[in-house]
Amino acid sequence: LLSLYNKESPIFLSESLQSVINQTVAPDQIVIVYDGFISESLKAVVNSLETDIPLDIIQLAENVGLGRALNEGLKYCKYSYVARMDTDDICHKRRFEYQIKFLQNNPNVTLLGTSVHEFDDDGRREKKLPITHNDICKFARTKNPFNHMSVMFKKDDILKVGGYRHHLYMEDYNLWLRIIKNGFITANLAESLLDVRIGNGMLGKRRGIKYIKSELQLFKLKKQLKVETGFRLYMISFLRIFARIVPEKILKLAYKIDRGVK
Repeated sequence: LLSLYNKESPIFLSESLQSVINQTVAPDQIVIVYDGFISESLKAVVNSLETDIPLDIIQLAENVGLGRALNEGLKYCKYSYVARMDTDDICHKRRFEYQIKFLQNNPNVTLLGTSVHEFDDDGRREKKLPITHNDICKFARTKNPFNHMSVMFKKDDILKVGGYRHHLYMEDYNLWLRIIKNGFITANLAESLLDVRIGNGMLGKRRGIKYIKSELQLFKLKKQLKVETGFRLYMISFLRIFARIVPEKILKLAYKIDRGVK
């Protein structure tokens, strides 16, 4: 399941789609949502795919944002498990193989992510996240516990909690919190199974009034779900909002320390 919008690079899109169709265990279906107007150059990349995998393209009349676009795409996903993918990232060849094997061996797991390698002109960093459900639940109190582009999930369970909601920049985190709160089991694979393009200036874009508003929406959700309570809830929210207003250089240094350059 992918959502495509008009500002994507045709080259990045091609690399992303090729990494999907060349998996050791191929998907049974590829669903691409065109989120509003899509250029002919991007459409040409999709139309030129040489694959026998059924391809469903859903054209939205206008740009509605990632959460709403993915919700629309879910309606067309025909199988019980859905894998997410972003249109500028690259799957390692055995990503689906490893995730499917884990889910077959652990049928109680609803949501499964993986570690990833993030890269830009400044280097390459491994983004590892907690592996076990208990550790994921603890981590989710402060930070997003999944790399969104890496997840594979049970479609029916996602729909049971209301699917994706419009939450600018945090549609995924919003959904994970509701999944956890409703008692569904989650996990992450330790292996890094995707190369994730974070783009130069990415951290600078994660600042400003729009992100602050999104953080306030996240605070309200955590309070409603009782993910965290009392002083700790307010302190975590304050620190997250503070990170949206500090100078980019400081934020970049903190990000590198948190990730570790590899």
